[in-house]
Order: sequence, then structure tokens, then C-alpha cells
Amino acid sequence: MKTHRRIPHLSSLLALTATLSLGGLAVGLTSGCVETRTSDSTGQYIDDSVITAKVKSALLGDNNVKSFAVSVETAKGVVQLSGFVNTEDQKEAAGKDARGVAGVQEVKNNLIVK
Repeated sequence: MKTHRRIPHLSSLLALTATLSLGGLAVGLTSGCVETRTSDSTGQYIDDSVITAKVKSALLGDNNVKSFAVSVETAKGVVQLSGFVNTEDQKEAAGKDARGVAGVQEVKNNLIVK
């Protein structure tokens, strides 16, 4: 007789578990990697990281820049160059190198000439 009493409770427990699981799945499907005002989606972060790496590579490969004191940051395709260079020509060359990288939307050249 005790087994008959447990079956309704077990059925209720299984139904509750299934409902919670499906509800969590629905939330997961609708939220995903949604971009917010304060954070980027995973894809955007990876794209920006690739752009940053390509800009740094372009700067290191340019004999006109010759500076390791250049910092590169990218957010949503906008590249910001900061740091120090020796001449105005180096500053211009660094900006040109950054603009030549695929995916760059804009370059903010904040380099300071020593």
C-alpha cells in the first residue's frame, strides 16, 4: 500500500522538475550572448581582440614607427592608439597602419610625440 502513495508524489516531483528544466531552457534560449550597454558579446570581444593583434603586428612590422611604447585598444572596431613616439611622422605612420587593418571602423590616434 505504501508504494501506491509514493507514485502520485513521484509523478508530481517529475512534473515539477520537467517544468523547471524547460523554463530554464527557454530563458537560456532567449538570453544567449546578448550585447548590453556595458558589455560586448563574446563574438564582438573576439573580433576586437583579433583587430588589436593585427594592428600591433602592423605597427611592429613598420620600420617607420619603430616604437614598442604604443598601446593599442579596440572597442567595437574603434582602435585607440596611445603612448609615445619620437616624431610626428611616426605618429602619422602608426595611424595609417591601424586604418589599413581589416575590420577597423575608426582610429583615435592619441599618440604623443616626445
